[in-house]
Amino acid sequence: MSKDNNISTLLANLSPQLNEGKYVFVTTELINHVPLTEIISLIQEDEGFSLILKKEVADRLNLQYSYVASWITLSLPTSLDAVGLTAAFSNELAKNKISCNVVAGFYHDHIFVDHKDTKAALSVLNSMS
Repeated sequence: MSKDNNISTLLANLSPQLNEGKYVFVTTELINHVPLTEIISLIQEDEGFSLILKKEVADRLNLQYSYVASWITLSLPTSLDAVGLTAAFSNELAKNKISCNVVAGFYHDHIFVDHKDTKAALSVLNSMS
């Protein structure tokens, strides 16, 4: 899969796709009780492990959360060294009073927005193309 790092090309081809469901951010000191196949993202921090999980997984495992998000994937393949892409879409979302939490994968950028802002966020991202 070819990855582009030209900001104009990237912005013209964002292709945001909504992943169905509700997602939450949790923290835990141990992760052996969380099946690897149910972890969307895992980041080791000084305070413990931060996980992004489907809400129903966190509920089943009795993990506490305070933020329920929707997960939007930019389906165009992006280069990890692309300059300005995150700033461009996060600025547009901020102008519309939509907070975003971004996770860069090897192939795609993933944006988590408050669940109540899903439609607005998709509209903003689609308008950028």
